[in-house]
Amino acid sequence: MTKPMTIPSRAGLGLKAQHYDVILDTRPDVGWFEVHAENYMGAGGPPHHYLTRIRRDYPLSLHGVGLSIGGAQPLDEAHLARLRDLAERYEPGLVSEHLAWSTHDDIYLNDLLPLPYTDEAVMRVSDHLDRMQQVLRRQVLLENPSTYVAFENSALSEIDFLQAVAKQSGCGLLLDVNNVLVSATNQGYSAEAYIDAFPLDLVGEIHLGGHATEREATGGTLLIDAHDRAVDDQVWALYARTLARGGAKPSLIEWDNDLPAWETLYAETLTAERFIAAQVFCGPKDPAPLPRTQHAVAR
Repeated sequence: MTKPMTIPSRAGLGLKAQHYDVILDTRPDVGWFEVHAENYMGAGGPPHHYLTRIRRDYPLSLHGVGLSIGGAQPLDEAHLARLRDLAERYEPGLVSEHLAWSTHDDIYLNDLLPLPYTDEAVMRVSDHLDRMQQVLRRQVLLENPSTYVAFENSALSEIDFLQAVAKQSGCGLLLDVNNVLVSATNQGYSAEAYIDAFPLDLVGEIHLGGHATEREATGGTLLIDAHDRAVDDQVWALYARTLARGGAKPSLIEWDNDLPAWETLYAETLTAERFIAAQVFCGPKDPAPLPRTQHAVAR
């Protein structure tokens, strides 16, 4: 078993099989890597061969996408046991899951679906997080979702819901800044106000990613959390605003689809590192967001 490695307040990258070799050959200056836990739940094979080697040199974070924390039924204990075994094998610095549901009875829905923000849902999600943290013997982080619809019976705002769950369960939060912009645009509220109200003292990790834009027949704009392109300038601006309030935190570049060359991904981490460095230099009351570096990909 490897020793735990703390995730530094630097830029990290989602680890993809296409980039195993270049990472091992060049040992790039990346703060940490994050993997989707479900991709490594097999007993062995090439994925574990490469992940073991990369884990020797870099801190690791596990990000779950299939536990259905927001579902109505109890957590899948077999899935949870696989996640526990994976965490014990690699001793990640952080473990996180989505505020979403994806199962119904014995059917797995290949999507992260929203839930109403009610007191009942607070208790259900908190109970699921309690069970997850009990099995893993560690605190986990819960990620704010990207949403496209709102429920009429929601009695709480999203931020109030997340705060209530964190208070009830003792979990931390993962702030996905791209999700903030996607949800705010789709539902007509201020992304800046959301960032200003978010409990950053509970945040253990930040996600940054790209989104697709669709024009609706009504003339409106719909954003899709696509993870298939570079981080948008609006997201960088929200990220600078977040750092100005809460200081530097581990910050992940998410690029899961239509993967570019390694150099393009690495350029995104350099941009994030510049924002972090500016915040460290300027202090919490002077965000001074920097432009993208010359290494970043033009859009």
